[in-house]
Amino acid sequence: MPKTVLMILLMYLVLLDISLQDNGEKSNEEYQNITSIRPRSFNGRRMATKIIPPEIKIMMETDSFSFSPTPSLELDPLANDTASYFTGVLSTRVIPAIYIVAIIIGIPSNTIVLVALSSKTKAFSAAILYFSLALSDLLFLLTLTLRVFYHFNGNHWVFGEAACRVVTACFYGNVYCSINTLMCISIKRYLATVHPFTYKSLPKHSCTLWSSLMVWFLFFTAMVPELLITQSYHLPQLGITSCHDVLPLNDKSFSFLPYYKLTLICMGFFVPFIVTVISHVSIIYQLNKAYDDWMYFIKMSTLVFIIFTVCFMPSNVIHFIHYVKLYTSTEEHFYVYYSVAMCLCGFHSCLDPFLFSFMSRSTGSKLYFITFKGKT
Repeated sequence: MPKTVLMILLMYLVLLDISLQDNGEKSNEEYQNITSIRPRSFNGRRMATKIIPPEIKIMMETDSFSFSPTPSLELDPLANDTASYFTGVLSTRVIPAIYIVAIIIGIPSNTIVLVALSSKTKAFSAAILYFSLALSDLLFLLTLTLRVFYHFNGNHWVFGEAACRVVTACFYGNVYCSINTLMCISIKRYLATVHPFTYKSLPKHSCTLWSSLMVWFLFFTAMVPELLITQSYHLPQLGITSCHDVLPLNDKSFSFLPYYKLTLICMGFFVPFIVTVISHVSIIYQLNKAYDDWMYFIKMSTLVFIIFTVCFMPSNVIHFIHYVKLYTSTEEHFYVYYSVAMCLCGFHSCLDPFLFSFMSRSTGSKLYFITFKGKT
């Protein structure tokens, strides 16, 4: 009887050892799959979850500025350029300094435009589009204030995950909202210049109001994915918490990002840009056939279009190339170029009030039908 019990015990220990070995091999395979994740911008890997002592967990919940409860990502050891970007002068001094200039100029000027147009939106249809543009630019510049603190703080995000999601959504959403509002303004000018009789018969106030609301609705909807995914990750190698700059792309919850971002770039910039080009060329062609001298207006309109192209095209083209490179050859250095090009978007947001002030003055009484008056 004792021998039988001993044999049963030995068989149980052998089976238990085999089971533990199988589970260990399965855990190692799962960990290798997790650590091979490529990010959305820079190369990073998820770190194994560590058990947090209860007393530290309580402090993390009560003081989010001292302890970061965010998940951790490990940078690729070979990604020296990534670490140099996070700790270098470019991202911690140059970029935020440019943003500060845009903020100082743009916030007061766009606020003045909003106050000036608030009493004209009911009377003049074009004022609705300019009001929408100024509001979008103002929200973008307000978002930059937190981004400036983030960069000056060594690219260390201290405001929590919820704030990171909101700031990221506003940062991208307001850029594309401004671009599409400018497209609507171009279409309005095109109709007023090339098809004046059709333009006169349209319910202009209703058309501009609904087009503005549609732009805001579409890009609020388009930013929902940015609000649903985790945006901030702790980088132990650098001792910082990034906001949106490093994301684990190959994670299942991030698998939709490539298609989402490429579609957003195409619909948010390339389509409006093509429409704006066609509208601008058609307007110039039509005015050149007129008997009146429209040269000054053509020059000012061309200047506005050139600034629009210079400020928005580099960032969106580089952003598109960055995603193509990231998913075909895992090259990530284009993200640095994109971060620099985004500074031009800030300049456009602070220049809009002055550009359209010049446009309204250059038109004179003959072109009131494509400015604030909305008449033919």
